[in-house]
Amino acid sequence: MWQRLAKLVIKHRLLLIIILSIITGMMGYFASQVKLSYEFAKAIPSGNQKYKDYQAFRQKFGDDGNILVVGIQSDKIFELKNFEAYSQLQQRLKKAPDVWDVMSMPSAVNLVKNLETEKLDAQKIFSSPIQTQPQLDSERIVFENLPFYRSLLYNPGTHAYLMAVRINKDSLNSPKRTQIVNDITNATANFQKETGIQTYVSGLPLIRTVVSDRIQKEMRFFLIASLLLSALILIIFFRSGSTTILSLLVVIMGVIWTVGLMYLFGFKISLLTALAPPLVVVIGIPNCIYFINKYHTLYLHKKNKENALIGMVSKMGVVTLFCNITAAIGFGVFAFTQSAILKEFGIIAGLSIMMVFVISFILLPAVLSFLPAPGSPQLKYLHSNWITWLLKKIENIVLNYRRVIYGITAILVLFSILGMMRLNSVGYIVDDLPQTDKIFKDLKFFENNFKGVMPLEIVVSTKKPHGITGSRALGIFQKVDSLSQYIAAQPNMNRPLSLAEGLKFAKQAFYEGDSSNYMLPNAFDGAFVGEYLRPQHDNGAKANQLSRMLLSFIDTGRQSTRISVSMADVGTRDLPIILKGIEDKAHTLFDSSYTVDLTGTSITFLEGSKYIINGLKESIFWAFLFIALCMLWLFRSGRILCYSLITNIIPLMVTAGIMGWLGVPLKPSTVLVFSVALGIAVDISIRFLVNYRQELPAYKNDVNTTVRYSIRHTGLSIIYTSMVLIAGFVIFCGSSFGGTFALGWLTSLTLIVATATNLILLPVLLMRKAAKHNQK
Repeated sequence: MWQRLAKLVIKHRLLLIIILSIITGMMGYFASQVKLSYEFAKAIPSGNQKYKDYQAFRQKFGDDGNILVVGIQSDKIFELKNFEAYSQLQQRLKKAPDVWDVMSMPSAVNLVKNLETEKLDAQKIFSSPIQTQPQLDSERIVFENLPFYRSLLYNPGTHAYLMAVRINKDSLNSPKRTQIVNDITNATANFQKETGIQTYVSGLPLIRTVVSDRIQKEMRFFLIASLLLSALILIIFFRSGSTTILSLLVVIMGVIWTVGLMYLFGFKISLLTALAPPLVVVIGIPNCIYFINKYHTLYLHKKNKENALIGMVSKMGVVTLFCNITAAIGFGVFAFTQSAILKEFGIIAGLSIMMVFVISFILLPAVLSFLPAPGSPQLKYLHSNWITWLLKKIENIVLNYRRVIYGITAILVLFSILGMMRLNSVGYIVDDLPQTDKIFKDLKFFENNFKGVMPLEIVVSTKKPHGITGSRALGIFQKVDSLSQYIAAQPNMNRPLSLAEGLKFAKQAFYEGDSSNYMLPNAFDGAFVGEYLRPQHDNGAKANQLSRMLLSFIDTGRQSTRISVSMADVGTRDLPIILKGIEDKAHTLFDSSYTVDLTGTSITFLEGSKYIINGLKESIFWAFLFIALCMLWLFRSGRILCYSLITNIIPLMVTAGIMGWLGVPLKPSTVLVFSVALGIAVDISIRFLVNYRQELPAYKNDVNTTVRYSIRHTGLSIIYTSMVLIAGFVIFCGSSFGGTFALGWLTSLTLIVATATNLILLPVLLMRKAAKHNQK
C-alpha cells in the first residue's frame, strides 16, 4: 500500500504541490484573523456549581476582578509636597479613559450628622488644594480618627497607603486593556519620579494584561527561535541548503495550518494554544529528518533516486504515521478533559501534528523528486565519526553489560519512587511568574502590608425578598460582623468590607465622630441611627456615600448581602483549609434559614486548578491506553508492547522522582509534561521496533544480530531527532512563565532518559528471549 501511495505522490507531484499551496494560502488568511484571548483562563465547565454561583454573584453585585491597586510606602507622605503629588496622582488616574472610580486617601470622605435634615452628609476630608502644612496636619487627624479606612486604604504600622482603581470590566476583556494598564503604570511612574517614593501596582487586571501581552511576544520569540534552531541543526546534519529549506517549508506550512485551525474552531490565542505553533516546529522537523535520512540511506545503497524515494515512503510512511499518531494522542487526550482551556489546546495540538504528517508525506517526496540526487557532501553525515563511535559504545554495553543495565535501571526506579513520595500538589494564581518579576514583588508588597489583593466574596442570603429590612436586619448584620471579625483575624486575609462596616461608620458619625463608637448600632440606639441611614431621594453628587455603598453591598430585592475580602495568594494547598474554617464559622452563626456561599476569583481559581490537575491526571491514563492499543495493533505482540511501555514509563518515573527531590510541585503546568512527553518518547520505541521487526526476517530471526543492526542504523536517526526535540524544548526554558519553563526542562529531561532507555534497555529486553533460548 505504501509503495502505491509513494508512486501516486510522485506521479501527481505537481498537482499535489499546487493543492497544498492553495490550502496553505487559505489557512494563511484564516490565521491572520485569529485574535488574542483577553479573558482569564476558562478552567471550569459552565455546568459546575461553583461557576454558576460566581455568575450569579456577578449578576447581582458586578464583577470582582476589575480592581487594580496602587501602593506606596513612606513616612513622609503627609509632607505637603508629597501629599499634593499623591492627590494629583489620584486625579490623573480618575481622568484616565475607562477608569470608573478611584478610592484613595485624598478622596476619602467623612460622614457628618446634619441635624436639620436628620441625614448623614458625606464631606471630603482633605481640601483641594491644601494651602498649608498645618491645614494638612489637621485634616490628617480627622482621617486617622476613622477606623473605617484603617487597613483598607492605609496601614498605620508600616506607613503603607493604597489606591483602589475600578476599571470598566468590558474594556478589560478587550484590546483596550493594555493601554488602560499602561496609562495607570505611566502615571505611577511619573509620581515616583517626582517624589522619589517607590510605587507598587497589582491586582487581577494588571496580572491578566501582562500575561496576555507576554504570551503574544513569547509566541513570536519561540516560533522564530525554533525555526532558527531547526535550520541550524539541519544545516549541520545534511550540509544542504535545499534540504534545509524544504524541511523548514514543511514546518512553516504546519504552523500556518495550525493558526488557521484556531480560527476555524473559533479559538483565541491563550497561554496554552500559543505553544502549539512552536511545538509543530519541534515535532515536524524530526519527521523531515527521518524521511530524508531513510532517503539518503537507500540512495547510498541503490544509487537510484526514484527507487530511494519509493523506499523512503514505503518503509518510513507507516512508522512516521504511528509516531505522529502517538504524539497527537499525547496532546489530543486533553480534549477529553472538562477544562475549556485544555480542550482547546488538545484539539489544536493533536490535529496540527497529524496535519504536519500529511504535509511532510506529500511535500517531501514530491519536491525531492524535482531536486538533484544527493551528492557525497550531503551523505557525509551518515558516516559521522562521533555518532559511529557512540553507537558502537552503546552496542558494546548492550551486548556485554546486561546485568549492569538491569542494576542501574533498578537503582533509577528506586530513586524515582522515593522522589515521587516527596511530591506535593500546590498552585498559585501568579504561579507562572518568576519570583524576580516586578509583578510578583509588587503582589508581595500588598500581601505584607494589606494581606493581599486577591478577591474573595461571601454572599449571605435570607432566601426571601426583603429579608434584610426592618428590625431583622440588625441581627443579620451582627452575624455578618462576627463572621468578618473571624476573617480579619486570619493571617492571610484583610479586614472584610461589608454593610456592617458602613453601619459602624454611620454610628461613629451619629456620635459626633467619636472613634470609640465605631461599632454596630444596638437595639437602643438603632432607632435613632436608623433615621439617619434612610437613603435620601437626591441622586448624583448629593447622594451620600453610605447610600451608594448600600447599593453595591445589597441586592435590589434586599434578599442578599455580600462580604468582600482581599486575601493573599495562599495557594491551592492552604486555601481549602481557610475556606473550610470560614464555612464552619458561618454555619455556627447562620441557621438553615440562610444560605452562605463563598465565591469570587479565588474560589474559581481553586476549582479551576482542581479540574485542570484532575483532567491532566486522567489524560495520562488515556494517553497510555490509546498509545498501548496503537502499538498492540502495530506489532501484534503483547511481549513487545510490555517492553516498549516499560522503557517509556521509566523516563516518566525519573522525571517525577527528580521533581520530588527538587521540590517541584505538581500543578497544571508540570502535570502537563507527562502525557506530552509520553506521546513524543514512544516515537523512539516505535522507530526502533519497526526497524527491528522489518529486519528480523532478513537475519533469519537472529535476535542478537538484528538488535545490533537496529542500533547501528536506527540509532543514527534516533540520536539526531532526539537532539532536535531536546533542543526544541530547551527553547521554552527562555520563557518568563514558570509553566512554559517547566515544560521545557522537564520534557527535555524525559526525552534524554527516554533516548537512553530505548537505545540501551529496550534492546536488552528484546535479547532476553534469545538468551533464554540459548540457555536451554
